[in-house]
Amino acid sequence: MEETGGGSAYGAALAGGGFDFLKFVRQPQTIVRLLSWIFAVVVFACITTEGYINPVHSAEAKCIFNQNDSACQYAVGIGVIAFLACVAFLVLDIYLPFMSNAQERKYAVMADLAFSGVWTFLWFVCFCLLASQWSRTHDVRSIPEDAARASITFSFFSIATWGILTYFAFGRFRRGVNDGAIPTYTEPLPDHHTPYPPTYAPTSYNPTTYNPTTYTPYPSGIPDLSQQPAFTPNIQPQVDSGYQPPNY
Repeated sequence: MEETGGGSAYGAALAGGGFDFLKFVRQPQTIVRLLSWIFAVVVFACITTEGYINPVHSAEAKCIFNQNDSACQYAVGIGVIAFLACVAFLVLDIYLPFMSNAQERKYAVMADLAFSGVWTFLWFVCFCLLASQWSRTHDVRSIPEDAARASITFSFFSIATWGILTYFAFGRFRRGVNDGAIPTYTEPLPDHHTPYPPTYAPTSYNPTTYNPTTYTPYPSGIPDLSQQPAFTPNIQPQVDSGYQPPNY
């Protein structure tokens, strides 16, 4: 499920976008996973419905594959678990683009890769076991041969589909995070040779020379009021020289 255009992480678009159901269904990984789901249903359905018969001289039902109950039980167990796993991983594929943590996406892709690889091998074992037991079955008169052949055939198909799913999961794991599209913050390494961190280094102190202010004296034409004596009133008595006292 590779995304082209824009940032991506482990084969899915970055968190924050919408979910396009039609685009999701048309993806090769989704198609192969649905096929794996169908093949698993066919295998365990054929065996559970027609995989056991009652032999002529026994009242107990026996497996149609050479009366080996272990072969039928193994195929049913592998098919049921594969059926449930396909449903779980389909839900995980839907939820993957909404994961904002790249580490969680990594764990999800690793789980898909590990499970798909293991189930590819287990389906191979199932195919070999069913084919071997069927080749040793001689009395097939009362055996539903179509169910037996369908179980063997779709076990073989499951090897291919789960192998393709393993390849897709491995491709997503190798792509990882597209670092060019995701802004990352790298903290600067501390410098152990300086007594202060680089962000809080004090600025150098440059003392300046103090120049006293020079005052310009008053011009010579203006008297200095600070040198004048204190103000003293000088009032002259007014004598009216034309005053004549009256004569009686």
